[in-house]
Amino acid sequence: MAPKGSQRVVNKVVAENRKARFNYEIMDTYEAGLVLKGTEVKSLREGKANIAESYASDEDGEIWLINSYLPEYLQANRFNHEPRRRRKLLLSAREIHRLRSAVNREGMTLIPLKIYFNDRGRAKMELALAKGKKLHDKRESEKERDWNRQKSRLLKDNG
Repeated sequence: MAPKGSQRVVNKVVAENRKARFNYEIMDTYEAGLVLKGTEVKSLREGKANIAESYASDEDGEIWLINSYLPEYLQANRFNHEPRRRRKLLLSAREIHRLRSAVNREGMTLIPLKIYFNDRGRAKMELALAKGKKLHDKRESEKERDWNRQKSRLLKDNG
């Protein structure tokens, strides 16, 4: 039991896919658990994971995280894990069915947005159901971001 004065870090983000919101239009998000080995959890706690080029795929009724990078844990000699192995995502059967139908029928993609530890210390992933943006959509979002930045500067200076 923790002392009264101390507070646990809640939802500590370990890895984030920052380009996902620029390259994709996010339709819906889901929270999924990760099936990890012990050395992968220790490596995640060091905070050097990378999910920038990863995606999720449906295979045999299960959702798998592909091409994510969790570096090897240096203190784990021969019991280490493969850095780019496929990892199973834990979702309810209803969520898996919903994601499968969206990917198959509507041509959407499953993109990981971030990996974090929840308040119970479990590794979780925020998974997005997304549709790829065209080049003109990317330009539009970049213009909007620049305008919001200028607007905030003007309000800060004048207001």
